[in-house]
Amino acid sequence: MSPAKTPSVLLVDDARDMLELLRRSMNTMGLTPFTANNVFDAIELLEHGPVHLVITDLNMPEVSGIQLVRYLGEHFPEVPVLVITGYPKLEDAVHVMKLGAVEYLVKPFTQEELREAVERVLNALGTRAEQPPAAEEDRASFHGILGRSEPMQEVYRIIERTQNNRATVLVTGESGTGKEMVARAIHYNSAFAAAPFVAVNCGAIPDQLLESELFGHVKGAFTGAITNRVGFFQAADGGTLFLDEIGNASAAVQAKLLRAIQDKEVTMLGATKPQRVEVRLISAANNDLPAMIRQGTFREDLYYRLNLINIHLPPLRERVLDIPLLVDHFNHKFSKELGKKPLRIPARILETFSGYPWPGNVRELEHLVHRLVILKDGTVNMDDLPAHMKMPAPQNAAPNTMVSLAEIERQHILRVLEAEGQNKTRAAAILGIDRKTLREKLKGLG
Repeated sequence: MSPAKTPSVLLVDDARDMLELLRRSMNTMGLTPFTANNVFDAIELLEHGPVHLVITDLNMPEVSGIQLVRYLGEHFPEVPVLVITGYPKLEDAVHVMKLGAVEYLVKPFTQEELREAVERVLNALGTRAEQPPAAEEDRASFHGILGRSEPMQEVYRIIERTQNNRATVLVTGESGTGKEMVARAIHYNSAFAAAPFVAVNCGAIPDQLLESELFGHVKGAFTGAITNRVGFFQAADGGTLFLDEIGNASAAVQAKLLRAIQDKEVTMLGATKPQRVEVRLISAANNDLPAMIRQGTFREDLYYRLNLINIHLPPLRERVLDIPLLVDHFNHKFSKELGKKPLRIPARILETFSGYPWPGNVRELEHLVHRLVILKDGTVNMDDLPAHMKMPAPQNAAPNTMVSLAEIERQHILRVLEAEGQNKTRAAAILGIDRKTLREKLKGLG
C-alpha cells in the first residue's frame, strides 16, 4: 500500500498510557494514528478527517465505548471497529458485535495479538479498497439496507433526494420487506441525523392508548394518569418520528395526526394549550391505504399529507438478484454473534432460495439463515431446509393459466400450515410474520 494510501486509525481510550502504547504500536505497523481520550473528541475527529479503523475501549467515563460503537454503526457504517476492554463480559461482546464491531480484544493482550487483529480488519478493508469504485447503479448497500437490484437502487436514490428537507414520507410494502430500515436510512442520511429517531408500531399499541402515547397526557386526563407524560411527538422534536402500521390508527388519532402535520403542533390529552413541535414524519403501511379510503376507514386528506414522498419496497420475490447478498450477510452476522465459522451454502441451495416465493420477505430469509447457523456446522444441504421449501410448486392451475400473486401466497400459506400440522405459531415463524398478520391473512382467505 503506497504512503498516500496509509490507513489512518482512531484510538479511543481514557487511559493515557494505553493510548500511548496503542499509538506506538500503530506507528510500528506503518499506520497513521489519531488519539482521543473520550467519545466526544473521537466523534469530532471522525467528522473532520478520513478514518479507516477505530480502536476503542468500552469502559470510559461519561459516554461509554458501547455508545461510540452504536454511533459509528449509525453514522459511519463503512468504518470497522476493533473493541478492547479490561472487563470482559460475554453480553458486552455479543452486544458490540451486534452493533457493528468486527474484532474484540481483552486486555492485557500481546503486541502480536493486536497486530493480527488489526491486520485482519485492514486486509478486509484493503480488499474492498482495491476494487474499482462501484457505479451508483451497482451499490450493494446503503445505510444498512442491502440490495444491488434496480428496485433497490431506486429506493437509494429517493432516500438521497430527501436529505435536506422535512417532507413527509410514506413507505409501503409487504410485511418483512424492511420498512423501518428505510425510515432509519432516511433519518441518518439527513441533515438532522444527530436529532432523535423515534419508532412507534401503531399496530402494537391498543387503540385507547395510542393517542396518549403519541401526543402525551396531563395528570388527571383519564383514570391512571397520575402524572404529566410527554408523547412520542415531543420525544422526537427536532428529529424523526416513524409510525409503522399507520393503517391501524383510529379515526381520532388520524384527525390529530392531520392537525399535527398541518399546524406543526400537538395538544396533550387533557390539556388546552398546544405545543409546537418540529418533527419529520415517516409512516409505513403494509395494507392498502387507498382501499381503506374507499371503505371509509382511512382519511383521504391525511393520506395525501403522509404521502408527499412515496417509497415502495419490492417483495423479495421481485428482487431475486439480492438473495445471495442477503444470505451472505446474515450468514456472517449470525456466525460472528455465535463465535462460529460461517456456513458454506452451495449454489444448489441458493437456487432453491431464488425459486421460493418468500411470503415473509427479507425477515423470513433472515430467520431461516439464523436457524441454519444455530443448528448447522460446515455445509448446508437440502435436508436442512424446511419441508415446505422442498415441496414442488402447486400444479392445480391449467398449463396456460396465469395465477395472481394473491393466489400464489394463498397456496403457499396453506402449504406451510399443512407441513406444520396447522400450528399457526410455527407457520408464522417460518413465513417470517407474526401471528396477528397470519390471522389477518387467513381471514382474508376465508
